[in-house]
Amino acid sequence: MIFNALLIALREIRRNLTRAFLTVLGIIIGVAAVITMVTLGQGTTSAVKAQIASLGSNLVMLRPGVAFGPMGPPSGIANFSELDATLLAEQVPGIAAVAPIRGSGFATIYQHNARTTQVTGTTPAYFTINKWSLADGRFFGDADQRSGAAVCVIGSTVRKELFGTADPLGQKIRLGTASFEVVGLLVSKGQAGMGDQDDTIVVPLSSMQRRLVGHTTLHDITQISISAQDGTDSTALIASITAFMRARRHLSASQDNDFNVFDTRQIAETLSSSTRMMTTLLAAVAGVSLLVGGIGIMNIMLVSVTERTREIGIRLSIGATAHEVLLQFLVEAITLSCIGGLVGLVLAGGFCWALARLISVPFLFNVQINVIAFAFSAAVGVLFGFAPARRAARLDPIDALRHE
Repeated sequence: MIFNALLIALREIRRNLTRAFLTVLGIIIGVAAVITMVTLGQGTTSAVKAQIASLGSNLVMLRPGVAFGPMGPPSGIANFSELDATLLAEQVPGIAAVAPIRGSGFATIYQHNARTTQVTGTTPAYFTINKWSLADGRFFGDADQRSGAAVCVIGSTVRKELFGTADPLGQKIRLGTASFEVVGLLVSKGQAGMGDQDDTIVVPLSSMQRRLVGHTTLHDITQISISAQDGTDSTALIASITAFMRARRHLSASQDNDFNVFDTRQIAETLSSSTRMMTTLLAAVAGVSLLVGGIGIMNIMLVSVTERTREIGIRLSIGATAHEVLLQFLVEAITLSCIGGLVGLVLAGGFCWALARLISVPFLFNVQINVIAFAFSAAVGVLFGFAPARRAARLDPIDALRHE
């Protein structure tokens, strides 16, 4: 009986293809929108996690001031010293490595090419803490740090802008008023929350102090990068670092911190949670179009019942039961919504693949959300098709046969 009802439903849909298409358009848009929003949201969440992970392994960053930003600490707030970094590594449990950082922008020149680039003065541990890999050449080592060697490691953006397709290894570039030899080329990391990670030049901290900015004060460290040991509780580690730095900076119990501790794992969790919440909200908004599509199906099915009243009367008069008539129109409504759901699934797959490439996020095909969206489209057919089907089943055969 259900198979016969399905054949009748397909015949009626084929008779009025244009009307059927317009009827299921809302379902198509709703299913495609929900799947696209959820899939892109999951891809964005994955991209955010990957970008945060690219900053470093178990990375904790310590900076003076009350917030992170491109500018230095507010006037009156002291920077850190190299001794702060050394004592952190020695006295705070759970720390695997520490790298003091002195950063500043400098005019960078190679032959006829010039630009302003962020230069980072630090120690060799910086590369391990921040998960940097070499595309070519070498990192500078402890010997370079001790001697204040005029060597540098450059990011892929700097290489492209200064050297083009030429090999930068062994070449000399001018940073400010000093000349540095390029000894290494970093593997590209791409964009992150703070901008282009590849637009960087890394030099030994001692070279930065002696050759570029001068070492006029002991407190010239603008950031300390810290790598936590595997399995270390980040909350406890941040509390230990905070207590240590408060003691080092002689802050009383009534004074607020004049430094900030930034944990990338917590930031990754917060950003991922925010992205998931936004994805859920957008999917819910997109799901409204499914309900609109269901109202369209109910409207057209009511029109169909009116148009086919005489047909219904004939079926009832020759022995069809009210249950069979109800099933016929209910199956027709479900068929319409399922066709719309299938078309929506196909369109969503294409949209997701194209948009993921456009906005540079991973395309993550989620079977579960596709099944849920299709099942919901079928449920819409049941929900909004029942009232027209029941109206058809309750028609009086005599009145139906008299209908013009």
